[in-house]
Amino acid sequence: MTPWSDPRGTLWNRAGLEYRPLLAWSHGRREGGGVFRWTQYADHPADPGPSLLGDPATALEIGSGTGRSAAYLCGNGVKVTGVDLSPVAVEETNRRYGHLGAEFVCAEVLAHLAGGKTTYDAVYSIFGAAWFTDPARLFPLVLASLNPGGRFLFSQPPAIPGAYGPQGMYKGGFAGPATFTYRYSYRPKEWEEFLTAAGFTEVEAREIDAPTPGHIGTLIVSAVRP
Repeated sequence: MTPWSDPRGTLWNRAGLEYRPLLAWSHGRREGGGVFRWTQYADHPADPGPSLLGDPATALEIGSGTGRSAAYLCGNGVKVTGVDLSPVAVEETNRRYGHLGAEFVCAEVLAHLAGGKTTYDAVYSIFGAAWFTDPARLFPLVLASLNPGGRFLFSQPPAIPGAYGPQGMYKGGFAGPATFTYRYSYRPKEWEEFLTAAGFTEVEAREIDAPTPGHIGTLIVSAVRP
């Protein structure tokens, strides 16, 4: 299943300019340094932060969006590459954070991973490509892109009860060109099964409650390449 209908990145250019800034460039800190959080809430007291990555020397962010997470890691001595389908986002993140040593590449994530020869100590996605890519195709490629002992982590909203698997969505309204994408949502146990089938160990999928009761929580998934 093709995860999107516009390989030139038109949809993701819109996302980079509209949705993702609301997620990661908010709270008046658009031009500052990096910030790293797994949840969609600023200053969430239960957000585990970058410690989940361990102590990587190198990392790959798949669906790097605004680049704030990669910038944070670079500022703490990690060599980070970010991959994003949006040319607009990649140009902007290289402009903002290239001086820190971060490198942002415009590519479709499956093609990038399949054609890459570089391996990393950590691969991660924060409301990024792991949410929008078929796990049966993505996870084996991520495994091959990790060094032994390397960690794979991703976060996204939990599945809506009763709505599991690929969730199709149109972008830009319902009367124009058929621009669409898929988001992949599963229960925690099912995410763990996908990772185990791909060859990962130490798999864990859990949900963190929102800081405000009744608000949308965050799914955080982790695994290790043996």
